[in-house]
Amino acid sequence: MNIKSKLTWLDPRLSLPCLLPAAVFLAASLTPSLLPRPMLVQAVLSGLSFAVGYGLGAGWIALWRYLGLPAFGGRLARASGIVAAVICVSLVVVSLWHAVHWQNSLREIMGMEELPEFQPLLLVPVAVATFLLLLAVARVFRWLSVRASRGLARYVPRRVSIVVAVTVTAMLFWFSINGLLFGFLLRVADRSFQELDARIDDDLPRPTLASQTGSPESLVDWRDLGNQGRSFISGCPSAAELEEFFGTPVLAPVRVYVGLNSADSPAERARMALDELKRAGGFERSVLLLVTPTGTGWVDPAGQDPVEYLHRGDIATVTVQYSYLNSPLALMTQAQYGAETARALFQEVYGHWRSLPPESRPRLYLNGLSLGSHLSDLSFDLYDIIDDPFHGALWSGPPFRHQTWQEATARRDPGTPPWLPEFRKGAVVRFMKQDGVTGGKDNPWGNFRILFLQYPSDPITFFSPASAWRAPDWMDEPRGKDVSPSLRWFPVVTMLQLAIDMAVGTAPEGFGHTIAATDYIEAWLALTEPPGWDEAGLAKLRAFLEAREELDK
Repeated sequence: MNIKSKLTWLDPRLSLPCLLPAAVFLAASLTPSLLPRPMLVQAVLSGLSFAVGYGLGAGWIALWRYLGLPAFGGRLARASGIVAAVICVSLVVVSLWHAVHWQNSLREIMGMEELPEFQPLLLVPVAVATFLLLLAVARVFRWLSVRASRGLARYVPRRVSIVVAVTVTAMLFWFSINGLLFGFLLRVADRSFQELDARIDDDLPRPTLASQTGSPESLVDWRDLGNQGRSFISGCPSAAELEEFFGTPVLAPVRVYVGLNSADSPAERARMALDELKRAGGFERSVLLLVTPTGTGWVDPAGQDPVEYLHRGDIATVTVQYSYLNSPLALMTQAQYGAETARALFQEVYGHWRSLPPESRPRLYLNGLSLGSHLSDLSFDLYDIIDDPFHGALWSGPPFRHQTWQEATARRDPGTPPWLPEFRKGAVVRFMKQDGVTGGKDNPWGNFRILFLQYPSDPITFFSPASAWRAPDWMDEPRGKDVSPSLRWFPVVTMLQLAIDMAVGTAPEGFGHTIAATDYIEAWLALTEPPGWDEAGLAKLRAFLEAREELDK
Protein backbone atom coordinates (compact mmCIF):
# COMPACT_ATOMS: atom_id res chain seq x y z
CA MET A 1 0.00 0.00 0.00
CA ASN A 2 1.54 3.32 -1.05
CA ILE A 3 1.73 6.48 0.96
CA LYS A 4 -1.10 8.15 -0.93
CA SER A 5 -3.49 5.35 -0.12
CA LYS A 6 -2.45 5.58 3.51
CA LEU A 7 -3.72 9.17 3.45
CA THR A 8 -7.12 8.47 1.92
CA TRP A 9 -8.81 9.82 5.05
CA LEU A 10 -7.56 13.24 3.96
CA ASP A 11 -8.98 12.95 0.45
CA PRO A 12 -11.43 15.85 0.03
CA ARG A 13 -13.04 14.53 -3.17
CA LEU A 14 -16.81 14.32 -2.91
CA SER A 15 -18.34 10.94 -2.16
CA LEU A 16 -21.95 10.00 -1.59
CA PRO A 17 -21.37 8.29 1.79
CA CYS A 18 -19.74 11.50 3.08
CA LEU A 19 -22.54 13.64 1.70
CA LEU A 20 -25.11 11.91 3.89
CA PRO A 21 -23.82 13.22 7.27
CA ALA A 22 -23.07 16.53 5.53
CA ALA A 23 -26.72 16.88 4.50
CA VAL A 24 -27.87 15.96 8.01
CA PHE A 25 -25.64 18.67 9.48
CA LEU A 26 -26.86 21.23 6.94
CA ALA A 27 -30.50 20.42 7.75
CA ALA A 28 -29.81 20.72 11.48
CA SER A 29 -28.12 24.11 10.98
CA LEU A 30 -31.35 25.53 9.57
CA THR A 31 -33.31 24.84 12.76
CA PRO A 32 -33.69 27.74 15.22
CA SER A 33 -31.18 28.46 17.97
CA LEU A 34 -31.29 31.30 20.52
CA LEU A 35 -31.30 34.28 18.14
CA PRO A 36 -32.73 34.92 14.66
CA ARG A 37 -30.14 34.78 11.90
CA PRO A 38 -30.02 36.87 8.70
CA MET A 39 -29.94 34.66 5.64
CA LEU A 40 -26.34 35.58 4.77
CA VAL A 41 -25.18 34.49 8.23
CA GLN A 42 -27.35 31.39 7.97
CA ALA A 43 -25.80 30.56 4.62
CA VAL A 44 -22.26 30.69 6.02
CA LEU A 45 -23.34 28.58 9.00
CA SER A 46 -24.96 26.02 6.71
CA GLY A 47 -21.87 25.79 4.52
CA LEU A 48 -19.69 25.37 7.58
CA SER A 49 -22.00 22.70 9.02
CA PHE A 50 -22.05 20.88 5.68
CA ALA A 51 -18.26 20.88 5.62
CA VAL A 52 -18.02 19.58 9.20
CA GLY A 53 -20.52 16.79 8.46
CA TYR A 54 -18.61 15.86 5.31
CA GLY A 55 -15.34 15.81 7.24
CA LEU A 56 -16.80 13.55 9.92
CA GLY A 57 -18.07 11.21 7.22
CA ALA A 58 -14.64 11.13 5.61
CA GLY A 59 -13.07 10.43 8.99
CA TRP A 60 -15.44 7.51 9.59
CA ILE A 61 -14.60 6.01 6.18
CA ALA A 62 -10.89 6.47 6.89
CA LEU A 63 -11.21 4.65 10.21
CA TRP A 64 -13.12 1.84 8.49
CA ARG A 65 -10.34 1.43 5.94
CA TYR A 66 -7.58 1.79 8.50
CA LEU A 67 -9.08 -1.08 10.52
CA GLY A 68 -9.07 -3.22 7.40
CA LEU A 69 -12.81 -3.80 7.42
CA PRO A 70 -14.36 -5.02 4.16
CA ALA A 71 -15.35 -2.33 1.68
CA PHE A 72 -18.69 -2.36 -0.05
CA GLY A 73 -18.61 -2.74 -3.81
CA GLY A 74 -20.63 -3.74 -6.81
CA ARG A 75 -24.41 -3.52 -6.72
CA LEU A 76 -24.54 -2.97 -2.99
CA ALA A 77 -22.30 0.09 -3.26
CA ARG A 78 -24.32 1.52 -6.14
CA ALA A 79 -27.62 0.90 -4.35
CA SER A 80 -26.38 2.48 -1.13
CA GLY A 81 -25.11 5.45 -3.13
CA ILE A 82 -28.51 5.98 -4.72
CA VAL A 83 -30.24 5.73 -1.35
CA ALA A 84 -27.78 8.18 0.16
CA ALA A 85 -28.33 10.62 -2.70
CA VAL A 86 -32.11 10.48 -2.32
CA ILE A 87 -31.88 11.00 1.44
CA CYS A 88 -29.48 13.93 1.01
CA VAL A 89 -31.66 15.72 -1.52
CA SER A 90 -34.80 15.10 0.55
CA LEU A 91 -33.19 16.42 3.73
CA VAL A 92 -31.93 19.57 2.05
CA VAL A 93 -35.21 20.32 0.26
CA VAL A 94 -37.39 19.73 3.34
CA SER A 95 -35.12 21.75 5.65
CA LEU A 96 -34.96 24.65 3.19
CA TRP A 97 -38.75 24.55 2.94
CA HIS A 98 -39.08 24.90 6.72
CA ALA A 99 -36.16 27.32 7.25
CA VAL A 100 -38.21 30.50 6.99
CA HIS A 101 -40.91 29.11 9.30
CA TRP A 102 -38.31 28.19 11.92
CA GLN A 103 -36.71 31.63 11.81
CA ASN A 104 -40.04 33.46 11.81
CA SER A 105 -41.28 31.50 14.82
CA LEU A 106 -38.33 32.90 16.76
CA ARG A 107 -38.79 36.38 15.31
CA GLU A 108 -42.42 36.31 16.42
CA ILE A 109 -41.35 35.62 20.01
CA MET A 110 -39.07 38.65 19.89
CA GLY A 111 -41.49 40.93 18.06
CA MET A 112 -39.35 41.20 14.93
CA GLU A 113 -40.44 41.59 11.32
CA GLU A 114 -40.92 38.27 9.53
CA LEU A 115 -38.64 37.12 6.72
CA PRO A 116 -40.06 36.89 3.17
CA GLU A 117 -40.53 33.41 1.76
CA PHE A 118 -38.03 33.65 -1.09
CA GLN A 119 -34.89 34.30 0.99
CA PRO A 120 -33.81 30.64 1.37
CA LEU A 121 -33.11 30.67 -2.37
CA LEU A 122 -30.26 33.08 -1.60
CA LEU A 123 -28.85 30.65 0.94
CA VAL A 124 -27.73 27.87 -1.40
CA PRO A 125 -25.07 29.74 -3.45
CA VAL A 126 -23.39 31.23 -0.36
CA ALA A 127 -23.49 27.90 1.48
CA VAL A 128 -21.95 26.14 -1.52
CA ALA A 129 -19.24 28.80 -1.81
CA THR A 130 -18.42 28.43 1.90
CA PHE A 131 -18.17 24.65 1.53
CA LEU A 132 -15.97 24.91 -1.57
CA LEU A 133 -13.65 27.32 0.20
CA LEU A 134 -13.22 24.89 3.08
CA LEU A 135 -12.81 22.08 0.57
CA ALA A 136 -9.98 24.01 -1.10
CA VAL A 137 -8.28 24.41 2.28
CA ALA A 138 -8.62 20.66 2.82
CA ARG A 139 -7.04 19.98 -0.58
CA VAL A 140 -4.06 22.14 0.28
CA PHE A 141 -3.74 20.36 3.63
CA ARG A 142 -3.85 16.97 1.90
CA TRP A 143 -1.28 17.97 -0.71
CA LEU A 144 1.17 19.22 1.90
CA SER A 145 0.67 16.13 4.04
CA VAL A 146 1.29 13.78 1.12
CA ARG A 147 4.42 15.63 0.07
CA ALA A 148 5.81 15.67 3.60
CA SER A 149 4.95 12.01 4.19
CA ARG A 150 6.67 10.89 0.98
CA GLY A 151 9.82 12.69 1.99
CA LEU A 152 9.83 11.27 5.52
CA ALA A 153 9.11 7.72 4.30
CA ARG A 154 12.68 7.49 3.06
CA TYR A 155 13.96 7.59 6.63
CA VAL A 156 11.18 6.31 8.91
CA PRO A 157 8.43 3.68 8.69
CA ARG A 158 5.44 4.65 6.61
CA ARG A 159 2.96 4.81 9.48
CA VAL A 160 5.33 7.05 11.42
CA SER A 161 5.82 9.28 8.38
CA ILE A 162 2.05 9.70 8.02
CA VAL A 163 1.55 10.67 11.67
CA VAL A 164 4.49 13.08 11.66
CA ALA A 165 3.49 14.62 8.32
CA VAL A 166 -0.10 15.24 9.39
CA THR A 167 0.99 16.65 12.77
CA VAL A 168 3.56 19.01 11.23
CA THR A 169 1.12 20.15 8.55
CA ALA A 170 -1.55 20.81 11.17
CA MET A 171 0.92 22.87 13.21
CA LEU A 172 1.90 24.79 10.08
CA PHE A 173 -1.74 25.55 9.32
CA TRP A 174 -2.39 26.61 12.91
CA PHE A 175 0.61 28.94 12.90
CA SER A 176 -0.34 30.39 9.51
CA ILE A 177 -3.96 31.02 10.45
CA ASN A 178 -3.58 31.93 14.10
CA GLY A 179 -0.16 33.55 14.12
CA LEU A 180 0.00 35.26 10.74
CA LEU A 181 -3.47 35.73 9.22
CA PHE A 182 -5.33 36.20 12.50
CA GLY A 183 -2.55 38.41 13.86
CA PHE A 184 -2.63 40.56 10.72
CA LEU A 185 -6.42 40.93 10.90
CA LEU A 186 -6.19 41.86 14.58
CA ARG A 187 -3.61 44.54 13.85
CA VAL A 188 -5.83 45.95 11.11
CA ALA A 189 -8.85 45.85 13.45
CA ASP A 190 -6.87 47.49 16.24
CA ARG A 191 -5.80 50.35 13.98
CA SER A 192 -9.35 50.78 12.69
CA PHE A 193 -10.87 50.82 16.16
CA GLN A 194 -8.13 53.16 17.37
CA GLU A 195 -8.86 55.63 14.56
CA LEU A 196 -12.57 55.40 15.32
CA ASP A 197 -11.91 55.93 19.01
CA ALA A 198 -9.82 59.03 18.29
CA ARG A 199 -12.54 60.69 16.20
CA ILE A 200 -14.02 63.79 17.86
CA ASP A 201 -17.63 64.47 16.96
CA ASP A 202 -18.42 68.10 16.27
CA ASP A 203 -21.69 67.78 18.18
CA LEU A 204 -19.87 66.80 21.38
CA PRO A 205 -18.46 70.07 22.71
CA ARG A 206 -15.87 70.12 25.46
CA PRO A 207 -17.43 70.28 28.95
CA THR A 208 -17.33 73.63 30.66
CA LEU A 209 -18.35 72.76 34.23
CA ALA A 210 -15.37 72.34 36.52
CA SER A 211 -16.71 69.09 37.96
CA GLN A 212 -16.85 67.40 34.53
CA THR A 213 -14.08 65.20 33.20
CA GLY A 214 -12.49 66.80 30.15
CA SER A 215 -13.23 70.37 31.25
CA PRO A 216 -10.42 72.97 31.41
CA GLU A 217 -10.05 72.25 35.15
CA SER A 218 -10.04 68.47 34.68
CA LEU A 219 -6.95 66.31 35.15
CA VAL A 220 -7.94 64.38 32.00
CA ASP A 221 -7.59 65.99 28.58
CA TRP A 222 -10.79 65.98 26.51
CA ARG A 223 -8.91 64.74 23.43
CA ASP A 224 -7.49 61.75 25.32
CA LEU A 225 -10.87 60.40 26.39
CA GLY A 226 -11.50 58.67 23.08
CA ASN A 227 -14.81 58.51 21.27
CA GLN A 228 -16.46 56.26 23.84
CA GLY A 229 -15.26 58.37 26.75
CA ARG A 230 -16.45 61.61 25.20
CA SER A 231 -19.85 60.05 24.47
CA PHE A 232 -20.07 58.80 28.06
CA ILE A 233 -19.25 62.20 29.56
CA SER A 234 -21.48 64.13 27.15
CA GLY A 235 -24.39 61.79 27.81
CA CYS A 236 -24.51 62.61 31.50
CA PRO A 237 -27.84 64.22 32.43
CA SER A 238 -27.46 67.81 33.55
CA ALA A 239 -28.91 69.32 36.72
CA ALA A 240 -31.42 71.19 34.55
CA GLU A 241 -32.59 67.98 32.87
CA LEU A 242 -33.00 66.25 36.19
CA GLU A 243 -34.82 69.24 37.67
CA GLU A 244 -37.21 69.23 34.71
CA PHE A 245 -38.03 65.56 35.35
CA PHE A 246 -38.32 65.73 39.15
CA GLY A 247 -39.74 69.23 39.43
CA THR A 248 -37.21 70.17 42.09
CA PRO A 249 -33.51 71.15 42.09
CA VAL A 250 -31.17 68.15 42.28
CA LEU A 251 -27.46 67.54 41.78
CA ALA A 252 -25.98 66.56 38.43
CA PRO A 253 -24.31 63.13 38.54
CA VAL A 254 -20.52 62.89 38.51
CA ARG A 255 -19.04 60.88 35.66
CA VAL A 256 -15.30 60.21 35.52
CA TYR A 257 -13.72 58.52 32.51
CA VAL A 258 -10.05 57.89 31.72
CA GLY A 259 -9.17 56.84 28.16
CA LEU A 260 -6.33 54.68 26.90
CA ASN A 261 -4.41 57.72 25.69
CA SER A 262 -4.66 59.49 29.04
CA ALA A 263 -1.68 57.63 30.56
CA ASP A 264 0.82 54.93 29.65
CA SER A 265 -0.12 52.07 31.98
CA PRO A 266 -3.17 50.65 33.76
CA ALA A 267 -1.75 51.68 37.13
CA GLU A 268 -1.23 55.28 35.99
CA ARG A 269 -4.69 55.48 34.47
CA ALA A 270 -6.22 54.08 37.66
CA ARG A 271 -4.42 56.67 39.81
CA MET A 272 -5.54 59.40 37.43
CA ALA A 273 -9.13 58.18 37.71
CA LEU A 274 -8.97 58.27 41.50
CA ASP A 275 -7.49 61.78 41.52
CA GLU A 276 -10.12 62.99 39.06
CA LEU A 277 -12.87 61.35 41.12
CA LYS A 278 -11.69 63.11 44.26
CA ARG A 279 -11.34 66.41 42.42
CA ALA A 280 -14.91 66.15 41.07
CA GLY A 281 -16.35 65.37 44.51
CA GLY A 282 -17.28 61.79 43.73
CA PHE A 283 -16.68 60.57 47.27
CA GLU A 284 -19.09 63.19 48.58
CA ARG A 285 -22.06 61.56 46.86
CA SER A 286 -24.32 58.96 48.45
CA VAL A 287 -23.57 56.26 45.88
CA LEU A 288 -20.32 55.47 44.07
CA LEU A 289 -20.41 53.24 41.01
CA LEU A 290 -17.28 51.55 39.65
CA VAL A 291 -18.03 50.48 36.06
CA THR A 292 -15.88 48.18 33.94
CA PRO A 293 -16.70 48.97 30.29
CA THR A 294 -16.95 46.62 27.32
CA GLY A 295 -13.98 46.02 25.03
CA THR A 296 -14.21 49.31 23.14
CA GLY A 297 -14.62 51.30 26.36
CA TRP A 298 -18.38 51.62 25.89
CA VAL A 299 -20.66 52.04 28.90
CA ASP A 300 -24.27 51.12 28.15
CA PRO A 301 -26.51 54.20 28.56
CA ALA A 302 -29.47 51.86 29.14
CA GLY A 303 -27.80 50.76 32.36
CA GLN A 304 -26.17 54.03 33.41
CA ASP A 305 -29.04 56.49 33.02
CA PRO A 306 -31.60 54.61 35.17
CA VAL A 307 -29.36 54.42 38.23
CA GLU A 308 -28.56 58.14 38.02
CA TYR A 309 -32.25 59.03 37.84
CA LEU A 310 -33.17 56.56 40.58
CA HIS A 311 -30.69 58.25 42.93
CA ARG A 312 -31.72 61.74 41.79
CA GLY A 313 -28.22 62.64 40.63
CA ASP A 314 -26.65 61.92 44.02
CA ILE A 315 -24.24 59.42 42.47
CA ALA A 316 -20.74 59.29 41.01
CA THR A 317 -19.44 56.85 38.38
CA VAL A 318 -15.83 56.09 37.47
CA THR A 319 -14.49 53.93 34.65
CA VAL A 320 -11.23 53.36 32.77
CA GLN A 321 -10.80 52.19 29.19
CA TYR A 322 -8.59 49.14 28.57
CA SER A 323 -9.00 48.42 24.83
CA TYR A 324 -10.07 49.78 21.45
CA LEU A 325 -11.34 46.40 20.23
CA ASN A 326 -14.88 45.12 20.58
CA SER A 327 -15.54 42.59 23.32
CA PRO A 328 -15.05 39.30 21.38
CA LEU A 329 -11.68 40.47 20.01
CA ALA A 330 -10.65 41.98 23.34
CA LEU A 331 -11.56 38.74 25.11
CA MET A 332 -9.35 36.74 22.73
CA THR A 333 -6.38 39.10 22.69
CA GLN A 334 -6.43 41.54 25.61
CA ALA A 335 -8.44 39.84 28.38
CA GLN A 336 -5.42 39.80 30.71
CA TYR A 337 -4.78 43.48 30.07
CA GLY A 338 -8.43 44.24 30.76
CA ALA A 339 -8.29 42.29 34.02
CA GLU A 340 -5.14 44.17 35.01
CA THR A 341 -6.88 47.50 34.38
CA ALA A 342 -9.99 46.46 36.31
CA ARG A 343 -7.88 45.33 39.29
CA ALA A 344 -5.81 48.50 39.27
CA LEU A 345 -8.90 50.72 39.29
CA PHE A 346 -10.60 48.70 42.01
CA GLN A 347 -7.53 48.78 44.24
CA GLU A 348 -7.20 52.56 43.91
CA VAL A 349 -10.88 53.38 44.43
CA TYR A 350 -11.59 50.74 47.06
CA GLY A 351 -8.37 51.56 48.93
CA HIS A 352 -9.34 55.21 49.25
CA TRP A 353 -12.99 54.39 49.95
CA ARG A 354 -12.19 52.11 52.90
CA SER A 355 -9.91 54.78 54.38
CA LEU A 356 -12.91 57.07 54.79
CA PRO A 357 -15.15 57.03 57.89
CA PRO A 358 -17.83 54.36 57.34
CA GLU A 359 -20.60 56.71 58.43
CA SER A 360 -19.76 59.34 55.79
CA ARG A 361 -18.47 57.42 52.78
CA PRO A 362 -20.74 56.57 49.82
CA ARG A 363 -22.20 53.15 49.18
CA LEU A 364 -19.90 51.43 46.70
CA TYR A 365 -21.18 49.20 43.87
CA LEU A 366 -19.53 47.45 40.93
CA ASN A 367 -21.11 47.23 37.50
CA GLY A 368 -20.29 45.71 34.13
CA LEU A 369 -21.97 44.45 30.98
CA SER A 370 -20.79 41.40 29.03
CA LEU A 371 -16.96 41.30 29.03
CA GLY A 372 -17.08 44.19 31.49
CA SER A 373 -18.96 42.02 33.99
CA HIS A 374 -16.39 39.24 33.60
CA LEU A 375 -13.47 41.60 34.20
CA SER A 376 -15.31 43.31 37.07
CA ASP A 377 -15.62 39.89 38.71
CA LEU A 378 -11.84 39.47 38.37
CA SER A 379 -11.07 42.93 39.77
CA PHE A 380 -11.13 41.96 43.45
CA ASP A 381 -10.19 39.10 45.74
CA LEU A 382 -12.78 38.07 48.30
CA TYR A 383 -10.13 37.77 51.00
CA ASP A 384 -9.10 41.40 50.44
CA ILE A 385 -12.59 42.77 51.11
CA ILE A 386 -14.07 40.31 53.58
CA ASP A 387 -13.34 42.51 56.61
CA ASP A 388 -14.78 45.63 54.94
CA PRO A 389 -16.85 44.66 51.89
CA PHE A 390 -18.27 47.05 49.35
CA HIS A 391 -22.04 47.00 48.98
CA GLY A 392 -22.65 44.93 45.87
CA ALA A 393 -22.43 44.39 42.14
CA LEU A 394 -24.78 44.39 39.16
CA TRP A 395 -23.38 42.17 36.40
CA SER A 396 -25.52 42.10 33.28
CA GLY A 397 -25.22 39.75 30.32
CA PRO A 398 -22.46 37.73 32.03
CA PRO A 399 -20.39 35.76 29.49
CA PHE A 400 -20.17 32.01 29.97
CA ARG A 401 -16.58 32.38 31.29
CA HIS A 402 -17.73 34.52 34.23
CA GLN A 403 -16.37 32.67 37.27
CA THR A 404 -18.89 33.69 39.93
CA TRP A 405 -21.76 33.16 37.49
CA GLN A 406 -20.48 29.68 36.63
CA GLU A 407 -20.21 28.66 40.26
CA ALA A 408 -23.58 30.05 41.33
CA THR A 409 -25.35 28.50 38.33
CA ALA A 410 -23.69 25.10 38.73
CA ARG A 411 -24.48 25.01 42.48
CA ARG A 412 -28.00 26.41 42.19
CA ASP A 413 -30.77 25.29 44.50
CA PRO A 414 -32.51 22.08 43.37
CA GLY A 415 -35.52 22.57 41.15
CA THR A 416 -34.48 25.96 39.79
CA PRO A 417 -33.66 26.33 36.07
CA PRO A 418 -30.19 27.38 34.89
CA TRP A 419 -31.61 30.39 33.06
CA LEU A 420 -33.08 31.75 36.32
CA PRO A 421 -31.41 29.90 39.20
CA GLU A 422 -31.66 30.46 42.91
CA PHE A 423 -28.42 30.19 44.86
CA ARG A 424 -28.54 29.50 48.59
CA LYS A 425 -32.03 31.01 48.79
CA GLY A 426 -30.81 34.36 47.49
CA ALA A 427 -28.93 35.34 50.64
CA VAL A 428 -26.11 36.99 48.65
CA VAL A 429 -26.45 36.17 44.93
CA ARG A 430 -29.67 36.67 42.99
CA PHE A 431 -30.64 36.45 39.33
CA MET A 432 -33.02 38.46 37.18
CA LYS A 433 -34.56 38.22 33.72
CA GLN A 434 -37.37 40.15 32.03
CA ASP A 435 -39.89 39.26 34.73
CA GLY A 436 -37.93 40.48 37.71
CA VAL A 437 -35.59 39.19 40.40
CA THR A 438 -35.83 35.62 41.62
CA GLY A 439 -34.98 34.20 45.03
CA GLY A 440 -35.05 35.57 48.53
CA LYS A 441 -38.82 35.66 48.96
CA ASP A 442 -38.53 34.28 52.49
CA ASN A 443 -34.90 35.23 53.04
CA PRO A 444 -33.66 38.83 53.46
CA TRP A 445 -30.93 40.11 51.16
CA GLY A 446 -27.79 40.93 53.12
CA ASN A 447 -25.73 44.12 53.03
CA PHE A 448 -23.39 42.60 50.43
CA ARG A 449 -25.36 41.83 47.25
CA ILE A 450 -24.65 40.40 43.81
CA LEU A 451 -27.28 40.55 41.07
CA PHE A 452 -27.00 38.92 37.64
CA LEU A 453 -29.26 40.42 34.98
CA GLN A 454 -29.52 37.90 32.14
CA TYR A 455 -31.94 36.80 29.45
CA PRO A 456 -32.57 33.12 28.65
CA SER A 457 -32.01 33.88 24.95
CA ASP A 458 -28.51 35.31 25.45
CA PRO A 459 -25.94 33.11 23.63
CA ILE A 460 -23.01 34.97 25.20
CA THR A 461 -24.24 33.79 28.59
CA PHE A 462 -25.37 30.29 27.65
CA PHE A 463 -22.79 29.23 25.07
CA SER A 464 -20.69 26.23 26.06
CA PRO A 465 -18.10 24.23 24.07
CA ALA A 466 -19.63 21.13 25.71
CA SER A 467 -22.80 21.69 23.67
CA ALA A 468 -20.89 19.99 20.84
CA TRP A 469 -21.32 16.60 22.52
CA ARG A 470 -24.17 17.00 25.01
CA ALA A 471 -27.37 18.99 25.27
CA PRO A 472 -27.08 21.99 27.63
CA ASP A 473 -29.38 21.87 30.63
CA TRP A 474 -31.01 25.21 29.78
CA MET A 475 -32.74 23.39 26.91
CA ASP A 476 -34.66 21.22 29.37
CA GLU A 477 -38.26 22.02 30.18
CA PRO A 478 -39.39 24.46 31.36
CA ARG A 479 -37.57 26.89 29.10
CA GLY A 480 -37.34 30.65 29.22
CA LYS A 481 -40.23 32.34 27.46
CA ASP A 482 -37.89 33.86 24.85
CA VAL A 483 -36.37 30.49 23.90
CA SER A 484 -38.01 28.82 20.90
CA PRO A 485 -39.91 25.59 21.64
CA SER A 486 -38.64 24.35 18.25
CA LEU A 487 -35.01 24.53 19.38
CA ARG A 488 -33.45 21.06 19.37
CA TRP A 489 -29.98 19.81 20.24
CA PHE A 490 -27.76 18.35 17.52
CA PRO A 491 -24.19 17.15 18.08
CA VAL A 492 -21.61 19.73 16.93
CA VAL A 493 -24.20 21.77 15.01
CA THR A 494 -25.78 23.28 18.13
CA MET A 495 -22.36 24.45 19.28
CA LEU A 496 -21.76 26.05 15.85
CA GLN A 497 -25.17 27.73 15.98
CA LEU A 498 -24.54 29.19 19.42
CA ALA A 499 -21.05 30.32 18.40
CA ILE A 500 -22.50 32.18 15.40
CA ASP A 501 -25.24 33.66 17.59
CA MET A 502 -22.61 34.78 20.07
CA ALA A 503 -20.32 36.34 17.45
CA VAL A 504 -22.76 38.12 15.12
CA GLY A 505 -26.22 37.61 16.58
CA THR A 506 -28.51 40.58 17.13
CA ALA A 507 -31.80 40.87 18.97
CA PRO A 508 -34.26 43.63 19.81
CA GLU A 509 -34.16 45.32 23.17
CA GLY A 510 -35.13 42.97 25.97
CA PHE A 511 -33.83 39.81 24.29
CA GLY A 512 -30.50 38.13 23.69
CA HIS A 513 -27.61 40.35 24.74
CA THR A 514 -29.49 43.66 24.44
CA ILE A 515 -30.55 44.67 27.95
CA ALA A 516 -33.59 46.95 28.18
CA ALA A 517 -33.45 50.14 30.23
CA THR A 518 -36.70 49.20 31.96
CA ASP A 519 -35.10 45.97 33.20
CA TYR A 520 -32.14 47.97 34.44
CA ILE A 521 -34.58 50.07 36.46
CA GLU A 522 -35.85 46.97 38.25
CA ALA A 523 -32.31 45.67 38.76
CA TRP A 524 -30.93 48.88 40.25
CA LEU A 525 -34.07 49.32 42.33
CA ALA A 526 -33.65 45.86 43.87
CA LEU A 527 -29.90 46.13 44.37
CA THR A 528 -29.51 49.68 45.72
CA GLU A 529 -33.01 50.39 47.12
CA PRO A 530 -33.10 54.15 46.41
CA PRO A 531 -35.57 55.94 48.73
CA GLY A 532 -38.60 57.97 47.77
CA TRP A 533 -39.98 55.96 44.85
CA ASP A 534 -43.55 54.75 44.46
CA GLU A 535 -45.17 52.93 41.56
CA ALA A 536 -46.38 56.16 39.95
CA GLY A 537 -42.87 57.61 39.97
CA LEU A 538 -41.39 54.41 38.56
CA ALA A 539 -44.00 54.31 35.80
CA LYS A 540 -43.09 57.89 34.89
CA LEU A 541 -39.38 56.98 34.78
CA ARG A 542 -40.02 53.92 32.60
CA ALA A 543 -42.08 55.98 30.16
CA PHE A 544 -39.43 58.71 30.07
CA LEU A 545 -36.56 56.32 29.30
CA GLU A 546 -38.58 54.39 26.72
CA ALA A 547 -39.53 57.60 24.93
CA ARG A 548 -35.92 58.79 24.89
CA GLU A 549 -34.73 55.47 23.48
CA GLU A 550 -37.28 55.74 20.68
CA LEU A 551 -35.90 59.18 19.80
CA ASP A 552 -32.34 57.82 19.75
CA LYS A 553 -33.19 55.05 17.27
